Amino acid sequence: MSPLGTEPAEAPPSGRVSLVVNGERHTATIDNRTSLLDLLREQLGLTGTKKGCDAGACGACTVLVDGLRVNACLTLAVRLEGAAVTTVEGLADGGRLHPLQQAFIDEDAFQCGYCTPGQIMSGIGCIREGHTGSPEEIREWMSGNLCRCGCYVKIVRAVEQAARRA
Repeated sequence: MSPLGTEPAEAPPSGRVSLVVNGERHTATIDNRTSLLDLLREQLGLTGTKKGCDAGACGACTVLVDGLRVNACLTLAVRLEGAAVTTVEGLADGGRLHPLQQAFIDEDAFQCGYCTPGQIMSGIGCIREGHTGSPEEIREWMSGNLCRCGCYVKIVRAVEQAARRA
């Protein structure tokens, strides 16, 4: 017993996870409570995925898991054994930007840029899911991604532009 009458806390339960991130296999031993966002940023050094609200309300942490968009802050990394994760860092093909990245530049669809990685990843999901039939449909399916600077009109235009190229 310690002098204060309390026992030291036990180490948190941990697990091992192996997943493919941007085409590269990674294996890590992590606290079972570690979010995918924290694994990406803190252990793999992929800081393009942003931590916004850390509660799934802003979309800044959006990534693709097995091709589907997810909020990385709400996704337990240990549950992704064998999954394929794509982050904004994994979009470019060599020196060539992904069409949606280029569309964001063409349409000037960012201001401060903090939400841009999540917006782009969500936009790619929106395009893949076939939700680009109209600006209204894009806005609806992108509504989980907030932009504090209010660049929504240009973001929708960028998604429309990339969808036409897809």
